[in-house]
Amino acid sequence: MKTVVGIVNLQESNELLRELAATRAVEALPFAGRYRVVDFSLSNMINSGINSVGLMLPDYSRAILDHIRSGKDWDLARRRDGLTYLPAALPGNDARKGDLKDIYANLDFAELSDKKYVLFVNASYVYNIDFQEVLNFHKKAGADITMLYKTVSEDKEGQTISIQTDENGKVTDIAESNGVKQGSKVVLSAYLMPVPTFAYIVRSTYERGGQDFLIDGIMRHTTEQKIFAYEHKGYVARINSTAAYYKANRDCLNPEIWGELFMNPDRPIFTKVKDEVPVQYKDTAEVKNSLIANGCIIRGRVENSIIFRGVKVGKGAVVKDSILMQRCDVEEGARVENIICDKNVIITKNRWVKGVETFPYIMTKNARI
Repeated sequence: MKTVVGIVNLQESNELLRELAATRAVEALPFAGRYRVVDFSLSNMINSGINSVGLMLPDYSRAILDHIRSGKDWDLARRRDGLTYLPAALPGNDARKGDLKDIYANLDFAELSDKKYVLFVNASYVYNIDFQEVLNFHKKAGADITMLYKTVSEDKEGQTISIQTDENGKVTDIAESNGVKQGSKVVLSAYLMPVPTFAYIVRSTYERGGQDFLIDGIMRHTTEQKIFAYEHKGYVARINSTAAYYKANRDCLNPEIWGELFMNPDRPIFTKVKDEVPVQYKDTAEVKNSLIANGCIIRGRVENSIIFRGVKVGKGAVVKDSILMQRCDVEEGARVENIICDKNVIITKNRWVKGVETFPYIMTKNARI
């Protein structure tokens, strides 16, 4: 993978994440107790041997910059290659939306590299993969473009790009729909191709008024490019809505999914290191099927929940089926269920707050109730 330059796209729409992504990029959302969503894309690349990575910054970039900094925690703070921040394009007179404008503005990052291939990925996906296998497939198939896909095990709603392939993996059709059926092949917004092919698609599409790399770029070049698809058979979650974020975090309570994502010794998921004291479980604590990060103090009951660093759960308090981000405080006698609490939220004594599993209640950062 030394011949591959990576580009990580942080342009996922935040419309369906409501308050959670109002002032932060989707990829900066805290995940699974101590990680951020962007950690997976960066870790997958460095674990696969890609040592030159460009990070396409979103409009709200402070949380991303604070989390990643020099890239040291992903072994990307290097004298040669390493991490490069790719700023968003200046608005100017171009009011087009979509990711293509920002890719076009930073196209020289790929073209001026000494790499043969580009791996372009959307960082709003949670999965653990070795991209070396994708490169091997690409070469063996003689593909111009190789895209990653997942065969879904159940019907899914929402805007989705799905594909059809022949028995060799060659893509025969690409379609956009508002939902897919069980067994459909859903694109994971990860694409491998030679640098000249990438530059040609981006430049020709943007200069003809295109907005989206996949829809306006790849989909409109299917007749002139040999496009193949590589199936990722492991766990995948796309963080593009509040419900998806809630479910993906709760999925990590499944030991099999947790093991696949985080316990592979050859493909660890790296994150920003924060040294804190271990969790303190007091005599009155009762914990069941939960992830609890360092720095927490637990005196009450926690069940089926994700608890981030520095959270306090008071005596007699109950936290059930919820996600509590950093430094939240659930005081004595309080009860929360099906709740997503952003950072520094305080639930005062004896307060009860409840959402529903299909529509969890969100408490915004620094709120007090």
